[in-house]
Amino acid sequence: MRKYIGEIMLCITAVIWGSGFVASAISLEHYTPYQILAGRFLVGFIILSIIFNKKLKTLNREIIKKGFVLGFFLYVAFALQTVGLQFTTPSKNAFLTAVNVVIVPFIAFLAYKRKIDKFELFGAVLAIIGIGFLSLQLSAGVNIGDLLTLACAVAFAYQIFYTAKYVKDEDPITLTIVQIFFAAVFAWIVVLFKGEFNFSMETEAVSSILYLAIFSTTIAYLFQTIAQKFTNETKAAIILSTESFWGMVFSIVLLGEVLTTRMVIGAILILIAIIISETKLAFLKKNRVEKLI
Repeated sequence: MRKYIGEIMLCITAVIWGSGFVASAISLEHYTPYQILAGRFLVGFIILSIIFNKKLKTLNREIIKKGFVLGFFLYVAFALQTVGLQFTTPSKNAFLTAVNVVIVPFIAFLAYKRKIDKFELFGAVLAIIGIGFLSLQLSAGVNIGDLLTLACAVAFAYQIFYTAKYVKDEDPITLTIVQIFFAAVFAWIVVLFKGEFNFSMETEAVSSILYLAIFSTTIAYLFQTIAQKFTNETKAAIILSTESFWGMVFSIVLLGEVLTTRMVIGAILILIAIIISETKLAFLKKNRVEKLI
């Protein structure tokens, strides 16, 4: 039951992140990318600290170190994605970021010398192909933006991997609070270094930041951390990759984007990828046995 609850929480996280594409598009009209990161992580930390203030009393050196690692990878991933977007197309940026779904099982293999599950690996590759159909616009050549975005995918993969590793021994809520705190620290250091002190206080601007902070940061990362206590890192990465599908859905519903055949194919491939990684095609084996009987 816990396993299914965890996977439902990951699905909710993916839906929230998908809706965040719209909020990000609005916030970028008022803030720089680095201001957005600083705002969402700071507000997210404040909200978590207020709601779960009793958890702060349980802080110790070990969980602070683990939260530092997660916060570092989380901010580096977002920063590389942001910088990479300045040199490449949004579609390639989204696609290359999603490559983390394939990287995660190999990180786990190198760390644990654990055999890579063929169904989960196939599901991960199929999810990447589906994301390619959803988001990738063909363009020739590889530039610095593509390489930075690929590095961002590696950082996201490590964030997912270490979350799964650390949450086995630590309280997920406390770990999330510390992670978001350090991500906020890194974000504000960059903002101060770049001298981006002018924050817009327009209603639309502030509301978009609050949405990203409350939903895409506070709730989403809390759900991700708790959920990864009950499922492995590869399956978590595959489920979280549906973020691109939900981004497409919200773009169609809220921004009027036109649904294409290619998008439908991509969505179907992602769904098949999840079914394969989740069931390992056990239902086919069952049908085969029933026919033999």
